[in-house]
Amino acid sequence: MDLFQHSINVILKNQHPEGAYIASPSFETYHFCWLRDGSFIAYSMDQVGQHASAAAFYRWVGRVITRYAAKVDVLEGMLKRGERPDHTAILNTRFTLEGFEEARSDEGEWGNFQVDGYGSWLWGLAEHVKKTGDLALLLELVEPIKASVRYLQLVWQLPNYDCWEEHPEYLHPYSLASIYGGLIAVAAWSALPQLADCTQRAEALAGEIKRFLATYAIHEGRYIKHLHPAQKGQLPKPVLKSGVDASLLGLALPYAVFDLTDPIVETTIQSVEKDLLLPGGGVYRYKEDVYYGGGEWILLTAWLGWYYALTGRKDQAREMLKWIEGTAAPNGDLAEQVSDHQLAPEHFEPWVEKWGPVASPLLWSHAMTLILQKAIEG
Repeated sequence: MDLFQHSINVILKNQHPEGAYIASPSFETYHFCWLRDGSFIAYSMDQVGQHASAAAFYRWVGRVITRYAAKVDVLEGMLKRGERPDHTAILNTRFTLEGFEEARSDEGEWGNFQVDGYGSWLWGLAEHVKKTGDLALLLELVEPIKASVRYLQLVWQLPNYDCWEEHPEYLHPYSLASIYGGLIAVAAWSALPQLADCTQRAEALAGEIKRFLATYAIHEGRYIKHLHPAQKGQLPKPVLKSGVDASLLGLALPYAVFDLTDPIVETTIQSVEKDLLLPGGGVYRYKEDVYYGGGEWILLTAWLGWYYALTGRKDQAREMLKWIEGTAAPNGDLAEQVSDHQLAPEHFEPWVEKWGPVASPLLWSHAMTLILQKAIEG
């Protein structure tokens, strides 16, 4: 099985005609498109030369944001009045493949207020334009770009769900890093008169977020998973019990808030390796993970391998890829996680009873594997 070509085929086959990427075609709960997943999937398509696929996704996001941009006005009004934003004011993290908000009755259980995807799509769009030189697409998306920047200005200090759709009571360095990555990408478009005011605001806010992370998101020499938001005169502070999380890779790669060789980044990676990398295996999300028993995540293993490839550790990157290849189903599909060495095996069956078997294929897993393969080649 040629996993490289199979991964491309899985992604292209499961892209909706409108441009959305379904998270997993065989897992009903994931029959939506997340901006977070989709941005990495589109990035992988650009890495392998499937630029039309990536462009279709960014156009889809642009249409979605345009459809719901009036919510940003509602949000601004609520915040000015000191009201807590509700579903009428926040932009969702996931949408139907046709580009609409999904109808669910369990918003409290599976909240939609996650801000990282709106940074991710700006970052991914910028990478697409760098790769293709498609300024026409950029100009086509001026209004949703502006709406995204305005939205991120309003929400970045509000507690929201993290990238694992948990802990809505906190701020999350990964999410803030994704916002930084998107804003700093927008700031680079200052030569475009259509975005002149927007790029200035984006650059200023990106700098503020970087200072915020450097000031509040460090504990014991490494970056931390969650932050208590500022409230009633109290400054933000780390949630000390939150430990290390593999998503903290994002602070350096791809969002480049801090350099790959930044000492605190390196200490954070060492914590990931010590606490979350199974020797000879894959990477866990975090030590307390109970979702489907807390298995090793293929996309996170590829992400760590990507970091290795870009920091001169190609042999370790190849080890990550070899492990991933060994997890593939006979048809080449890659799952969300591998259940051979679970952190909390007693939680596996309850999740299977609730939602069925582990999602497979997961398009984000295939995307990150493609990214890793191209990074090793590079």
